[in-house]
Amino acid sequence: KLQEKPKDSGKVTITKTFDFAGEEIKVTKEVDSNSKEAKSFLKQQEKLQSAAPASLPTVSGVKRPSGMSSLLGKIGAKKQKMSTLEKSKLDWENFKEEEGIVEELAIHNRGKDGYIERKAFLERVDHRQFEIERDIRLSRMKP
Repeated sequence: KLQEKPKDSGKVTITKTFDFAGEEIKVTKEVDSNSKEAKSFLKQQEKLQSAAPASLPTVSGVKRPSGMSSLLGKIGAKKQKMSTLEKSKLDWENFKEEEGIVEELAIHNRGKDGYIERKAFLERVDHRQFEIERDIRLSRMKP
């Protein structure tokens, strides 16, 4: 019934349009057809397809939406705005895919050179240093 739902691959391609700094940005994402996001997207597409034919007046006595405001409302439907942070994230994801460095970055971040590993190491060193200083202070207090 729906054309967006391929039955053989199990993936749904979702395209969203955002407004960023006066430009129209299209974000295309491929998700599993069983995910919540895919189901909500397909329901939304169904509603849009069923609402389009119903909006056309069939009887001449039906009041039609008047003038430019309705026409501009249909043409210039508001797009979601994209923040600078979201745009930067999108650009970084696209760069990683274009350069083919996704796996390399994942491997690098898992190793000892990763940011999280360095932060954990520094935290352990700081805790050990605190314990050593505490032991020295306690040993000086007893005599």
